[in-house]
Amino acid sequence: MSYIMVDIESDGPIPGDFSMIELGAIIVDEALDKTFYAKLKPISEAFVPAALAVSTHTREDTLTFDEPLSVMQAFKAWIAEHSAGRAVFISDNNGFDWMFVCWYFHHFLGENPFGHSSYNLGSLYKGMVKDTYQDFKHLRKTLHTHDPVDDARGNAEALLTMKKELGLKIKL
Repeated sequence: MSYIMVDIESDGPIPGDFSMIELGAIIVDEALDKTFYAKLKPISEAFVPAALAVSTHTREDTLTFDEPLSVMQAFKAWIAEHSAGRAVFISDNNGFDWMFVCWYFHHFLGENPFGHSSYNLGSLYKGMVKDTYQDFKHLRKTLHTHDPVDDARGNAEALLTMKKELGLKIKL
């Protein structure tokens, strides 16, 4: 089983009507040296300027990005190459990141190599400290920049800290 920390950037609130424009992932292990990164061309004409601004890309930039089909094929191949056994999707905000990744996999490839479930890092931390008002983000080492690989790396670092320093039982 391999935990894969995922982060995405989008140009709107939901997949289908709006587009995932960046995708980053990292295998959660001590090395944190297996990463995936892609920029995806929009799938619709709709976009929310404020959402797009978070990524620092312009609409014109995004129109030059890679075709979503080829990106999802490459991501599936990367998962197969780097995952030891079942691939487990985990992210800071899996309600958001998961819906885009799951939708894109099913829409473009007809399947999702992660299966039908995902983990939420924030909820895991809240359960560990038994306080729904607590936040794990102070456990990141890498600055949260809205670059999806940086953000996935910081979240993976937090998960590793939860294991090493807080006693999380997890096989990585």
